[in-house]
Amino acid sequence: MNRAYMNKTACNNDCNRILKQEQPWLKQVDKFALTNAIYALDAAYQRFFGKQGGYPRFKSRHHSRMSYTTNYTNGNIAILDGAVRLPKLGKVKAIVHRAAPEDWRLKQATVSREGDGSYYVSVLYGYEAVIMPQAVNPEQVIGLDYKSDGLYMDSEGRCCGMPHYYRKNQKKLTKAQRKLKAKQLQSVNYRKQQKKIARVAKKAANQRKDYLHKKSTEIAKQYDLVCVEDLNMRALANRKFGNGKATMDNGYGSFLIMLKYKLESKGKRLIRIEKWYASTKTCSSCGKVKKMPLSVHRYECSCGMSMDRDLNAAINIRNRGYEIYRKAA
Repeated sequence: MNRAYMNKTACNNDCNRILKQEQPWLKQVDKFALTNAIYALDAAYQRFFGKQGGYPRFKSRHHSRMSYTTNYTNGNIAILDGAVRLPKLGKVKAIVHRAAPEDWRLKQATVSREGDGSYYVSVLYGYEAVIMPQAVNPEQVIGLDYKSDGLYMDSEGRCCGMPHYYRKNQKKLTKAQRKLKAKQLQSVNYRKQQKKIARVAKKAANQRKDYLHKKSTEIAKQYDLVCVEDLNMRALANRKFGNGKATMDNGYGSFLIMLKYKLESKGKRLIRIEKWYASTKTCSSCGKVKKMPLSVHRYECSCGMSMDRDLNAAINIRNRGYEIYRKAA
Protein backbone atom coordinates (compact mmCIF):
# COMPACT_ATOMS: atom_id res chain seq x y z
CA MET A 1 0.00 0.00 0.00
CA ASN A 2 1.38 3.37 -1.02
CA ARG A 3 1.20 6.13 1.56
CA ALA A 4 1.80 9.83 1.11
CA TYR A 5 5.08 11.25 2.37
CA MET A 6 4.85 12.65 5.91
CA ASN A 7 7.28 15.31 7.07
CA LYS A 8 8.61 15.38 10.62
CA THR A 9 5.83 17.71 11.86
CA ALA A 10 3.10 15.42 10.46
CA CYS A 11 4.84 12.35 11.95
CA ASN A 12 5.03 14.03 15.34
CA ASN A 13 1.31 14.96 15.21
CA ASP A 14 0.45 11.40 14.16
CA CYS A 15 2.41 10.06 17.14
CA ASN A 16 0.67 12.36 19.63
CA ARG A 17 -2.90 12.00 18.30
CA ILE A 18 -3.08 8.43 16.98
CA LEU A 19 -0.18 6.24 18.11
CA LYS A 20 -0.53 7.21 21.77
CA GLN A 21 -4.18 6.09 21.64
CA GLU A 22 -3.25 2.78 20.00
CA GLN A 23 -0.17 2.23 22.17
CA PRO A 24 -0.89 3.62 25.69
CA TRP A 25 2.68 2.86 26.88
CA LEU A 26 3.90 5.75 24.74
CA LYS A 27 2.25 8.10 27.25
CA GLN A 28 4.74 6.93 29.87
CA VAL A 29 7.59 8.41 27.82
CA ASP A 30 8.61 12.06 27.87
CA LYS A 31 6.95 13.69 24.84
CA PHE A 32 10.08 15.64 23.90
CA ALA A 33 12.05 12.38 23.75
CA LEU A 34 9.60 11.04 21.14
CA THR A 35 9.72 14.30 19.17
CA ASN A 36 13.51 14.35 19.10
CA ALA A 37 13.60 10.69 17.97
CA ILE A 38 11.19 11.49 15.11
CA TYR A 39 13.24 14.54 14.10
CA ALA A 40 16.46 12.47 14.19
CA LEU A 41 14.84 9.86 11.93
CA ASP A 42 13.77 12.58 9.49
CA ALA A 43 17.33 13.99 9.45
CA ALA A 44 18.70 10.49 8.73
CA TYR A 45 16.34 10.10 5.75
CA GLN A 46 17.25 13.57 4.48
CA ARG A 47 20.95 12.64 4.59
CA PHE A 48 20.19 9.36 2.78
CA PHE A 49 18.23 11.02 -0.03
CA GLY A 50 20.93 13.69 -0.24
CA LYS A 51 23.49 10.88 -0.75
CA GLN A 52 25.32 11.84 2.44
CA GLY A 53 24.90 8.48 4.18
CA GLY A 54 23.41 5.01 4.07
CA TYR A 55 19.81 3.93 4.56
CA PRO A 56 18.67 4.43 8.19
CA ARG A 57 18.78 1.28 10.29
CA PHE A 58 17.20 0.33 13.59
CA LYS A 59 19.56 0.55 16.53
CA SER A 60 20.54 -2.71 18.16
CA ARG A 61 19.37 -3.15 21.73
CA HIS A 62 22.59 -4.94 22.64
CA HIS A 63 25.27 -3.25 20.53
CA SER A 64 24.27 0.41 20.39
CA ARG A 65 24.76 3.30 22.77
CA MET A 66 21.33 3.89 24.29
CA SER A 67 20.28 7.54 24.65
CA TYR A 68 17.44 10.00 24.36
CA THR A 69 17.22 13.80 24.22
CA THR A 70 14.62 15.97 25.93
CA ASN A 71 13.99 19.72 25.76
CA TYR A 72 13.73 22.29 28.53
CA THR A 73 10.37 23.94 29.26
CA ASN A 74 8.75 25.32 32.43
CA GLY A 75 11.57 24.11 34.69
CA ASN A 76 11.22 20.41 33.76
CA ILE A 77 15.04 20.09 33.71
CA ALA A 78 17.23 21.44 36.49
CA ILE A 79 20.78 20.92 37.75
CA LEU A 80 20.60 20.70 41.53
CA ASP A 81 23.14 20.15 44.29
CA GLY A 82 24.10 16.49 43.83
CA ALA A 83 21.12 15.70 41.62
CA VAL A 84 19.44 16.31 38.25
CA ARG A 85 15.72 16.82 37.68
CA LEU A 86 14.42 15.18 34.49
CA PRO A 87 10.93 14.93 32.91
CA LYS A 88 8.97 11.80 33.99
CA LEU A 89 11.87 10.76 36.24
CA GLY A 90 11.93 13.60 38.72
CA LYS A 91 14.96 14.09 40.96
CA VAL A 92 17.84 11.71 40.19
CA LYS A 93 21.08 11.54 42.21
CA ALA A 94 24.08 12.56 40.14
CA ILE A 95 27.67 13.72 40.35
CA VAL A 96 27.57 17.25 38.94
CA HIS A 97 30.95 18.05 37.43
CA ARG A 98 30.47 21.81 37.21
CA ALA A 99 27.71 24.39 37.52
CA ALA A 100 26.82 26.70 34.63
CA PRO A 101 26.80 30.51 35.11
CA GLU A 102 23.40 31.97 35.96
CA ASP A 103 23.08 33.90 32.68
CA TRP A 104 23.29 30.71 30.58
CA ARG A 105 19.97 29.38 29.20
CA LEU A 106 19.33 25.66 29.66
CA LYS A 107 18.05 24.17 26.37
CA GLN A 108 18.39 20.37 26.23
CA ALA A 109 19.49 17.32 28.16
CA THR A 110 20.66 14.01 26.69
CA VAL A 111 20.50 10.92 28.90
CA SER A 112 22.71 8.02 27.82
CA ARG A 113 23.67 4.58 29.06
CA GLU A 114 27.16 3.37 28.17
CA GLY A 115 28.20 -0.21 27.53
CA ASP A 116 29.58 -0.56 31.06
CA GLY A 117 26.14 0.19 32.54
CA SER A 118 26.92 3.74 33.68
CA TYR A 119 24.46 6.58 33.00
CA TYR A 120 25.33 10.13 31.92
CA VAL A 121 23.35 13.33 31.47
CA SER A 122 24.81 15.81 29.01
CA VAL A 123 23.23 19.27 29.34
CA LEU A 124 23.17 21.82 26.52
CA TYR A 125 23.20 25.54 27.34
CA GLY A 126 22.93 28.64 25.19
CA TYR A 127 24.66 31.94 25.98
CA GLU A 128 25.70 35.12 24.22
CA ALA A 129 29.36 36.03 24.03
CA VAL A 130 31.30 38.53 21.96
CA ILE A 131 34.63 37.01 20.93
CA MET A 132 37.07 39.55 19.54
CA PRO A 133 39.77 38.17 17.21
CA GLN A 134 43.19 38.63 18.77
CA ALA A 135 46.20 40.02 16.95
CA VAL A 136 48.78 37.34 16.29
CA ASN A 137 52.19 37.87 17.84
CA PRO A 138 54.78 36.20 15.51
CA GLU A 139 56.55 34.87 18.60
CA GLN A 140 53.33 33.15 19.71
CA VAL A 141 52.97 30.99 16.58
CA ILE A 142 53.64 27.26 16.79
CA GLY A 143 53.62 24.36 14.34
CA LEU A 144 52.69 20.79 15.29
CA ASP A 145 53.83 17.74 13.34
CA TYR A 146 51.96 14.49 14.01
CA LYS A 147 54.00 11.60 15.49
CA SER A 148 52.63 8.06 15.40
CA ASP A 149 54.88 7.02 18.31
CA GLY A 150 53.76 9.99 20.42
CA LEU A 151 51.29 12.77 19.76
CA TYR A 152 53.19 15.62 18.12
CA MET A 153 56.54 17.33 17.74
CA ASP A 154 56.27 21.12 18.01
CA SER A 155 58.34 23.71 16.17
CA GLU A 156 60.18 24.60 19.38
CA GLY A 157 61.68 21.13 19.68
CA ARG A 158 59.36 19.69 22.32
CA CYS A 159 58.05 16.17 21.73
CA CYS A 160 54.70 15.37 23.34
CA GLY A 161 54.81 11.73 24.32
CA MET A 162 51.45 9.95 24.39
CA PRO A 163 51.07 7.45 27.26
CA HIS A 164 49.19 4.97 24.97
CA TYR A 165 46.47 4.10 27.43
CA TYR A 166 44.93 1.37 25.27
CA ARG A 167 48.20 -0.56 25.22
CA LYS A 168 48.54 -0.16 28.99
CA ASN A 169 45.09 -1.68 29.50
CA GLN A 170 45.42 -4.24 26.70
CA LYS A 171 46.51 -7.15 28.90
CA LYS A 172 43.53 -6.64 31.21
CA LEU A 173 41.21 -6.23 28.22
CA THR A 174 42.50 -9.41 26.55
CA LYS A 175 41.98 -11.38 29.75
CA ALA A 176 38.39 -10.13 30.06
CA GLN A 177 37.67 -10.95 26.41
CA ARG A 178 39.09 -14.46 26.85
CA LYS A 179 36.68 -15.06 29.72
CA LEU A 180 33.79 -13.90 27.55
CA LYS A 181 34.56 -16.64 25.03
CA ALA A 182 33.94 -19.28 27.73
CA LYS A 183 30.46 -17.93 28.58
CA GLN A 184 27.25 -19.22 27.03
CA LEU A 185 26.17 -16.83 24.28
CA GLN A 186 23.63 -14.18 25.42
CA SER A 187 23.39 -15.66 28.94
CA VAL A 188 23.29 -13.54 32.12
CA ASN A 189 26.97 -14.20 32.80
CA TYR A 190 27.76 -13.32 29.18
CA ARG A 191 26.10 -9.92 29.66
CA LYS A 192 27.98 -9.35 32.94
CA GLN A 193 31.30 -10.11 31.27
CA GLN A 194 30.44 -7.75 28.40
CA LYS A 195 30.03 -4.95 30.95
CA LYS A 196 33.42 -5.76 32.48
CA ILE A 197 35.05 -5.51 29.05
CA ALA A 198 33.28 -2.20 28.44
CA ARG A 199 34.58 -0.83 31.78
CA VAL A 200 38.19 -1.58 30.83
CA ALA A 201 37.78 0.02 27.38
CA LYS A 202 35.96 3.01 28.89
CA LYS A 203 38.76 3.58 31.39
CA ALA A 204 41.35 3.75 28.58
CA ALA A 205 39.12 6.12 26.59
CA ASN A 206 38.59 8.41 29.60
CA GLN A 207 42.32 8.50 30.39
CA ARG A 208 43.09 9.43 26.77
CA LYS A 209 40.41 12.12 26.68
CA ASP A 210 41.63 13.65 29.94
CA TYR A 211 45.22 13.79 28.63
CA LEU A 212 44.15 15.36 25.31
CA HIS A 213 42.04 17.99 27.08
CA LYS A 214 44.97 19.01 29.28
CA LYS A 215 47.40 19.26 26.33
CA SER A 216 44.97 21.18 24.09
CA THR A 217 44.13 23.62 26.92
CA GLU A 218 47.84 24.18 27.59
CA ILE A 219 48.53 25.09 23.94
CA ALA A 220 45.38 27.24 23.56
CA LYS A 221 46.39 29.34 26.57
CA GLN A 222 49.97 29.87 25.45
CA TYR A 223 49.81 30.52 21.67
CA ASP A 224 47.93 32.89 19.35
CA LEU A 225 48.18 30.79 16.19
CA VAL A 226 48.58 27.01 15.91
CA CYS A 227 49.50 25.46 12.55
CA VAL A 228 48.90 21.77 11.76
CA GLU A 229 48.78 19.50 8.72
CA ASP A 230 45.42 18.56 7.19
CA LEU A 231 45.84 14.80 7.68
CA ASN A 232 43.43 11.98 6.83
CA MET A 233 43.55 10.08 10.12
CA ARG A 234 41.31 7.28 8.78
CA ALA A 235 43.83 6.62 6.01
CA LEU A 236 46.74 6.69 8.47
CA ALA A 237 44.96 4.07 10.59
CA ASN A 238 44.73 1.75 7.56
CA ARG A 239 46.28 -1.66 8.12
CA LYS A 240 48.65 -1.25 5.16
CA PHE A 241 50.70 1.30 7.13
CA GLY A 242 51.19 -1.10 10.04
CA ASN A 243 50.53 1.56 12.71
CA GLY A 244 46.74 1.52 12.95
CA LYS A 245 46.66 0.69 16.66
CA ALA A 246 49.09 3.50 17.53
CA THR A 247 47.10 5.98 15.43
CA MET A 248 43.80 5.10 17.09
CA ASP A 249 45.40 5.09 20.54
CA ASN A 250 46.85 8.59 20.01
CA GLY A 251 43.50 10.28 19.39
CA TYR A 252 45.17 13.01 17.32
CA GLY A 253 41.95 13.78 15.44
CA SER A 254 40.07 14.38 18.71
CA PHE A 255 43.01 16.48 19.91
CA LEU A 256 42.68 18.82 16.90
CA ILE A 257 38.91 19.17 17.42
CA MET A 258 39.49 20.15 21.07
CA LEU A 259 42.29 22.53 20.10
CA LYS A 260 40.18 24.25 17.44
CA TYR A 261 37.19 25.14 19.64
CA LYS A 262 39.39 26.15 22.56
CA LEU A 263 41.41 28.52 20.39
CA GLU A 264 38.28 29.98 18.78
CA SER A 265 36.70 30.60 22.20
CA LYS A 266 39.69 32.86 22.98
CA GLY A 267 39.66 34.69 19.63
CA LYS A 268 42.65 32.69 18.38
CA ARG A 269 43.07 30.52 15.30
CA LEU A 270 43.99 27.02 14.13
CA ILE A 271 45.43 26.90 10.60
CA ARG A 272 45.41 23.63 8.63
CA ILE A 273 47.98 23.69 5.85
CA GLU A 274 47.30 21.88 2.54
CA LYS A 275 47.45 18.09 2.61
CA TRP A 276 50.15 17.72 -0.06
CA TYR A 277 52.60 20.30 1.34
CA ALA A 278 56.03 18.58 1.57
CA SER A 279 56.77 19.55 5.16
CA THR A 280 59.03 16.53 5.75
CA LYS A 281 60.97 16.80 2.48
CA THR A 282 61.62 20.57 2.61
CA CYS A 283 64.67 22.07 4.31
CA SER A 284 63.48 24.60 6.91
CA SER A 285 66.69 26.61 6.41
CA CYS A 286 67.16 26.98 2.63
CA GLY A 287 63.87 25.60 1.24
CA LYS A 288 65.45 22.83 -0.82
CA VAL A 289 63.25 19.75 -1.39
CA LYS A 290 64.68 16.23 -1.38
CA LYS A 291 63.47 12.66 -0.86
CA MET A 292 63.11 11.50 2.76
CA PRO A 293 62.49 7.74 3.23
CA LEU A 294 60.64 6.78 6.44
CA SER A 295 63.76 4.94 7.64
CA VAL A 296 65.75 8.23 7.78
CA HIS A 297 65.26 10.09 11.08
CA ARG A 298 67.50 13.13 10.53
CA TYR A 299 67.26 15.75 7.83
CA GLU A 300 70.71 16.42 6.35
CA CYS A 301 70.84 19.26 3.79
CA SER A 302 73.62 20.41 1.47
CA CYS A 303 73.35 23.88 3.03
CA GLY A 304 74.77 22.43 6.25
CA MET A 305 71.49 22.20 8.20
CA SER A 306 71.06 19.01 10.25
CA MET A 307 68.17 18.28 12.60
CA ASP A 308 65.52 15.75 13.56
CA ARG A 309 63.13 15.17 10.63
CA ASP A 310 60.00 15.77 12.77
CA LEU A 311 61.38 19.05 14.14
CA ASN A 312 62.22 20.17 10.60
CA ALA A 313 58.66 19.32 9.50
CA ALA A 314 57.13 21.18 12.46
CA ILE A 315 59.14 24.33 11.63
CA ASN A 316 57.98 24.13 8.00
CA ILE A 317 54.37 23.71 9.12
CA ARG A 318 54.66 26.78 11.36
CA ASN A 319 56.19 28.90 8.60
CA ARG A 320 53.63 27.77 6.01
CA GLY A 321 50.71 28.29 8.39
CA TYR A 322 51.84 31.79 9.33
CA GLU A 323 52.24 32.61 5.63
CA ILE A 324 48.61 31.48 4.98
CA TYR A 325 47.41 33.57 7.92
CA ARG A 326 49.19 36.73 6.68
CA LYS A 327 47.75 36.34 3.18
CA ALA A 328 44.22 35.95 4.59
CA ALA A 329 44.56 38.84 7.06
